[in-house]
Amino acid sequence: MLFLALLFQAPVHLSLDFAKPGVAVSSRLYGLMTEEINYSYDGGLYAELLRNRAFLDDSRRPAHWSAVGDDASINLEPTGRTAARPTALRIHGGAANEGYWGIPVRPSTAYRLTLWVKADAPGPIHASIESPDGATVYARTDVAAVDSQWRKLGATLRIGSVPPITDARLVLRTGDRTVWLEQASLFQPTYKGRENGNRPDLMRLLVDMKPKFLRFPGGNYLEGNTLKDRFPWKETLGPIEGRPGHRSPWGYRSTDGMGLLEFLQWSEDMKAKPLLAVYAGYALNGGYIKPGPDLQPVVDDALNEIEYVIGGPETAWGARRAKDGHPKPFPLECVEVGNEDGFDKSGSYAARFVQFYDAIKAKYPRLRVISTTGGKDWLGLKFPITKREPDLWDEHYYSEAWDMMGMATKYDTYDRKGPKVFVGEWASHDTVPPWQAGPRAGPTPNMKCALGDAAFMTGLERNSDVVEMACYAPLLVNVNPGGRQWSLNLIGYDALRCFGSPSFYAQKMFAENLGDRTVPLTLSNVPTQQQGEKSLPGLFASATSDSRTGTVYVKLVNPLSSEQAIAFDLKGYSPRPSGTLTVLKGDLKTMNSIDEPTKISPVTAEIHGLGPTFQQTLPAHSVVVLTLRRGTRRV
Repeated sequence: MLFLALLFQAPVHLSLDFAKPGVAVSSRLYGLMTEEINYSYDGGLYAELLRNRAFLDDSRRPAHWSAVGDDASINLEPTGRTAARPTALRIHGGAANEGYWGIPVRPSTAYRLTLWVKADAPGPIHASIESPDGATVYARTDVAAVDSQWRKLGATLRIGSVPPITDARLVLRTGDRTVWLEQASLFQPTYKGRENGNRPDLMRLLVDMKPKFLRFPGGNYLEGNTLKDRFPWKETLGPIEGRPGHRSPWGYRSTDGMGLLEFLQWSEDMKAKPLLAVYAGYALNGGYIKPGPDLQPVVDDALNEIEYVIGGPETAWGARRAKDGHPKPFPLECVEVGNEDGFDKSGSYAARFVQFYDAIKAKYPRLRVISTTGGKDWLGLKFPITKREPDLWDEHYYSEAWDMMGMATKYDTYDRKGPKVFVGEWASHDTVPPWQAGPRAGPTPNMKCALGDAAFMTGLERNSDVVEMACYAPLLVNVNPGGRQWSLNLIGYDALRCFGSPSFYAQKMFAENLGDRTVPLTLSNVPTQQQGEKSLPGLFASATSDSRTGTVYVKLVNPLSSEQAIAFDLKGYSPRPSGTLTVLKGDLKTMNSIDEPTKISPVTAEIHGLGPTFQQTLPAHSVVVLTLRRGTRRV
């Protein structure tokens, strides 16, 4: 009956009033949030191909390595040589590494092999990239000059003109000798050729989103399960053989190949500002460090970390950054203190935050300090003793898609006198929360989730005078079985391929079509949608304009199962006769995948017949961006 009623319903009326000044749109509204979850770095963005490269993943056995050849053997053997590399793999005959659910074979590609190695007799190591059964060899080389001294040796493995595959392995053959291997590394080509860098195809997807900031290093990854598992930023600097790695809170060990400098270079390569989260003395198991003298070393450590990012070469940590290859300070503007400390049942965060806030502001008065709990999480504390207020609250929302649509008006009545808002994590889900569904669902959102996400983003844009920054989470997921802990993630990949979800494309559409001022709009004759006991609008909208060019971007979300006709009334604006319409649409349950990466993706077409008033029809279940360019009449 709803469908029949909509067939005869008059168009929705959407009025844009250019005579009224809108609010300034935040120049940093859309960004990216990242943490080590779902093999986001190791086995994901970080271009290392070998798994358990330093033999620290399991103290009992050489995980992800196997013996190759008749009478071959491999064993772990303690060396005590360095704190970062206390264990070696003892190989007799040959050994293979399976990579992260396979090593990719990319045609016409050179891979860089590096070994820390010694042997009981001189001679080469024969290295090859092979099929799992060894029947096909895709590349081979010899690593020369192996002798009884520990040496760092390198070689290049060149793939020829062969079909791409995902499940190859690296094989190291030693002959009738014993070899000790302290670290093995195999790098595919990286984005912009950075040493120890990132996977190019994933980086291109991220750059395409035009992020204004990158929030790192987490997330739960910042704090860890216990106080000793926090992100050890100092130990992530320098050559990878000096990085011991640490336990991720998501059930596996991080190599820390993606270290503090790599995060900063990642943001630099995307032309995004770094947003640094500093450890604030709280762990996921509920442990915390008492504010006051006990916490001061942690505060001092955070100040040193900030100095590494923005300190001049005359400072101790600025000099260390220059020694690491980046003399110029990074453009850090915001520092977040902790992560989701609303879960700290001790109530210690208020005092812990103040201790960090005072120290950061005293040394870096221009830095903006973000409270990791606030708004909906703050429970009315409001720093009653010291009356400190953060520059921004960080608010997180993981909601069912229809509930997320209901939050599109959340910030319409938000207190404009309080701190600005950073929506530091958010995502729509379908039916089952992603922390409950885990690896059984997903791995990426469907079209229903994209509709919820886009509806919520219209509210962020309309209220970007108070919502200054926002980023979806989680960002990345390895789609292989065992590769994910969270069911819904923005971008999926295996060893060889990657794809963006419908929610990725919605984010991309919003970020690349954004003006610098909002345009006041009113909607009338909007149908309603009934979802269980919820009654929600059947249309969501926002509009911004570019004050330099006069271009107008109207974002529209139609969550209904039928088309909607929209009658536009542009008060004080005369567009050119033609514009563009970008449409993302699909069935609610449809997802993109490795095999169908663009099953749901935007399509852009020109539209004609524009004027001060015109009509446009929106497809069912669609996210739409209407772009209008100014005609001869000036606003």
